[in-house]
Amino acid sequence: MSEITMQVDGKEVRAAPGMTLLEAAHGAGIQIPTLCHHEGLEPFGGCRLCLVEVEARGRARLVVSCVYLAEEGLVVRTRTEKIDRLRKTIIELLLAHAPSSEPLAVWAREYGADRNRFEKESSFCIHCGLCVRYCAEVKQKHAVGFVDRGVRKEICFIPQIAARECDGCKECFPLCPTSYLQAAYVMVESLAFPQGSSRRPESGAGG
Repeated sequence: MSEITMQVDGKEVRAAPGMTLLEAAHGAGIQIPTLCHHEGLEPFGGCRLCLVEVEARGRARLVVSCVYLAEEGLVVRTRTEKIDRLRKTIIELLLAHAPSSEPLAVWAREYGADRNRFEKESSFCIHCGLCVRYCAEVKQKHAVGFVDRGVRKEICFIPQIAARECDGCKECFPLCPTSYLQAAYVMVESLAFPQGSSRRPESGAGG
């Protein structure tokens, strides 16, 4: 198939079939913030920072650019007043979990986010799913997953698998956009107190 041509922030952008809006924009030098995207993993759409506005056939709507595929003739806007306002709120919510995250600090400055707007949470985890997906998709070990849902969701290493696989790996740690100390802590806790990690992770868990 031939290349797809779109307009992104007024710039003509070409994309290969099957490419997402995020990939196409980044390839054209247009920055869209994201914390859960990784080029080696399947698109996920967990952090919602990459929201953009797309217009097709006269209708505009917000989509998550890391999972939305490029379309011929699409008009994409990555910075509008509404998008910036939503991103600011998302960043502020994530900062409540990970106030020391360097990537979040960068985006907080960009969007004028208030790191103290929301009450601080006890967990570092922002549920981006990078560690879960990397272990499943790249390493194919499934040593880490998510348990519970909603506000109770948290990462959990599976003691039986982690004890065998994780000590010589730890490749998921540097992927964490908050602090890999969180992953290290949870792994050690899972191995030291396996009875506390008895809840089964969600099937196909992700952030």
